[in-house]
Amino acid sequence: MTDVTIKRLNASQSDFDSALARLLAWDDSVDHQVNESVRHILHEVKTRGDQAVLEFTEKFDRLTVGSVAELEMGKDRLQKSLDAIPADQREALEKAAERIRDYHERQDQKSWQYQDQDGTVLGQKVTPLDRAGLYVPGGKAAYPSSVLMNAIPAKVAGVSEVIMVVPTPDGVVNDMVLAAAAIAGVDRVFTIGGAQAVAALAYGTDTIPSVDKIVGPGNIFVATAKREVFGVVGIDMIAGPSEILVICDGKTDPDWIAMDLFSQAEHDEQAQSILISPDAEFLDAVEASINKLLPTMERADIIRTSMADRAALIQVADLREAAEVSNRIAPEHLELSVEDPQAMLDDIRHAGAIFMGRYTAEALGDYCAGPNHVLPTSGTARFSSPLGVYDFQKRSSIIGFSASGADRMGQVASVLARGEGLTAHARSAEYRIKD
Repeated sequence: MTDVTIKRLNASQSDFDSALARLLAWDDSVDHQVNESVRHILHEVKTRGDQAVLEFTEKFDRLTVGSVAELEMGKDRLQKSLDAIPADQREALEKAAERIRDYHERQDQKSWQYQDQDGTVLGQKVTPLDRAGLYVPGGKAAYPSSVLMNAIPAKVAGVSEVIMVVPTPDGVVNDMVLAAAAIAGVDRVFTIGGAQAVAALAYGTDTIPSVDKIVGPGNIFVATAKREVFGVVGIDMIAGPSEILVICDGKTDPDWIAMDLFSQAEHDEQAQSILISPDAEFLDAVEASINKLLPTMERADIIRTSMADRAALIQVADLREAAEVSNRIAPEHLELSVEDPQAMLDDIRHAGAIFMGRYTAEALGDYCAGPNHVLPTSGTARFSSPLGVYDFQKRSSIIGFSASGADRMGQVASVLARGEGLTAHARSAEYRIKD
């Protein structure tokens, strides 16, 4: 098996900016046929409800049932899966859930109010969503960790009802996924998937209630459906391929770094793994480790394609320049594999999650560190954040004027309203001004 050749860039080269832009380019345009197919499915579910869900479930998942109610799994079924999985898996899920819950409880936002000098009450009321929908991939790509990461923040936020949809092609059920749902406190589970599941959550059917927000990962059909229903419901994000960027001072074991890069490359061929270091010899050592370890990997073909097409080894002058390049990339996962990561932290402005120090493998964050693993991709960490409790809460402004406050501020509102030519606004405020 031939060695994989990794792209090499140097921040000092004259064409570095354009080379970096080419490296990061990712086409997220939706295939025209996918778009048409998804819109058809959404329309059918919106107009025909349960019957359309049954037809699409039979077509895509090869499951034939008489009613959508038969596709619902009760809490007793979830508990059965929890009891059925091996003890070490149950213990790992419960420990991860405990850490995720503990972390997210610290994000919980509270309502607040204050009074100004006129006795006017101003504030903010924080309210959880009534109902959230959680999409969980089924079949081969079944991720119980995603159930914990999506459902637990919703329950911490106070969401009354979390409804999970998960496809079970050919009736194959993943017990770890259902066990995770039991641990996370999911309220209802329907064994449906694809764009039809997104449609059912967005529009509601006779059996499946509509939700306020849809979260969770899925394939191109699910992502396209989420994009289409946004506005009818909220969504978490449209996620691109997984990414990892490692900044290393050259003193971490090259095998560790190679495996950290693999941890994202094994997701799919479009995943991106980048290493930045001021030490050219270390970049060579990591490339050697990549080729040494690649044949030992179960998903070697996927990793090989990802590394050949989208990976890069980038040489910089120093760690400050490494931080500058990282900020331009705004990675989903950023490992600071350096002696003093805390000293670098102030220089990092854009990253979904920051993993501090040589012992902090990104994989720990995927499963059990505590912070959420649903993170902004494709440079969107410049303006967005990890999934959290705040995604399942909304804020209402509170405004309560006293008589003196209405008098004083009514005069201000009157001037501004008349300046905008909105007479009814002005007179509404003026009625409350003292003579």
